[in-house]
Parts: sequence; C-alpha cells; structure tokens
Amino acid sequence: MAFDFIDLEYWERREHYEHFIKEIACGYSMTVHLDITNLAGYRLYPAMIWLLTDTVNRFPEFRTALTAEGLGIYDKMHPAYTIFNRQKKTFSGIWTAFEENYFSFLQAYEADTAAYASSTRYAPKPGRPANSFDISMIPWVTFTSFHLHIFDDGKYLLPIFTLGKAFEDSGRWILPMAIQVHHAVCDGYHAGMFVETLQENIHGFNVKWKRGDSFFRDSFRLGRDEYGHFPSSSRA
Repeated sequence: MAFDFIDLEYWERREHYEHFIKEIACGYSMTVHLDITNLAGYRLYPAMIWLLTDTVNRFPEFRTALTAEGLGIYDKMHPAYTIFNRQKKTFSGIWTAFEENYFSFLQAYEADTAAYASSTRYAPKPGRPANSFDISMIPWVTFTSFHLHIFDDGKYLLPIFTLGKAFEDSGRWILPMAIQVHHAVCDGYHAGMFVETLQENIHGFNVKWKRGDSFFRDSFRLGRDEYGHFPSSSRA
C-alpha cells in the first residue's frame, strides 16, 4: 500500500480543501439510478462491489484520505462491505482484497462471505486495511434519496456507497445508488465523472468478463445471492 502525501503549499485545490475542512466542514450525498441490465445473469452484489472498486481506483478524489500523518492519496483501494445474517437478521462488515481480474476477486469474495455468513459480530474479519472504503446494500427498498449522518470531526474523506433494490423501467433494470463524499476533496464534477465512468463500466462488464467454462457459468447462473436479489424473473 502506497500513500502519496499532498504538499498543500503547491496543491491547486488548497483553498477549496481548507474551506470545506476548516471553515465549513461539508460533505454531501447524491442518489443516482444506474442501468444494470447488462449484469443480468451475474450475481449482482459481488459484481457491483468489484465495479465500484475498479472505478474508485481510477479517481484520486475517491482515494484521498486524512490520516494521523497527513493528507494524501492511496494508490489502491479495497472494498469493505456488509453481509446479511438471514437467521439473526443482523449484518456484519467484512472486506475482500481487490483483484483486477473479476473472477479472482469473485473467488476471494465467496470465500470471505462463506466464512463469515453466520457471524453476529459487527466486524468479524480482522485486518481491515486503511486503504478501504465502505459499501452496503439495502435490497428490500427502492429509494430516490438516501443520506448518512456521520457524527465525527468532519474529516472523514473517503466515499461511502449504498445500493438499493433494483426495479424495472421500460424493459431496463435500474439500481438506485447513494454516494456520500466530502466536499473538501470531491466536487460535483468529480462525482459526475465517477458516475459516468461507473455506468460505462457496467455497460461493458458482460463483454469484458464473459467466460464460457462451466465453473463460472454455474457461479453466475443464480439470479439471487446471499445479500440481495437480481430482479430477473427468468432466473431462479
């Protein structure tokens, strides 16, 4: 893990950063609707976790953090995400190391979720890296707005993503997603570019990661996974 420190004296964003970190601590959230039709046949939650992490790693604004040592940018981020305990109706937060190859990531994800599926602890997997960000899913609710209220010192800079329940609209499947960011490091422009890139990655996902062998076909055949449902009536 590399962490490149930012020299505020020469940083072109210094005035914006200091305004929103010192004068008016300001974060914001937005809810967007993503067209996930191209993910039909894939397990929705791991696919979206991978897609979000891949996109986060393309934007320094989404990898900027304020640590005890100072302000800087991580070279690579890993996803930390929630899983649902169906019996106890509680959730746990775990993490999986990001792999650029989706199939390698999927195997690691499956191992992690299987290992902690029955846990009732809040954070059962140890060793969460500092260069990780949060993803959660509320697959029971379709929302048009979602906000988190973080009562801290206003210096948490990394993004937080919340996925909702997908719905059909004119033959396309739409997934609501809330993004929470800190204005000190991420403006509306950056959030807009992030969403645009994420949507492009979703559109290209089934082409880039199309595989023919039976192992992966079986992995993706199910229309629902351990946390949320892919909304396709043609699949189990």
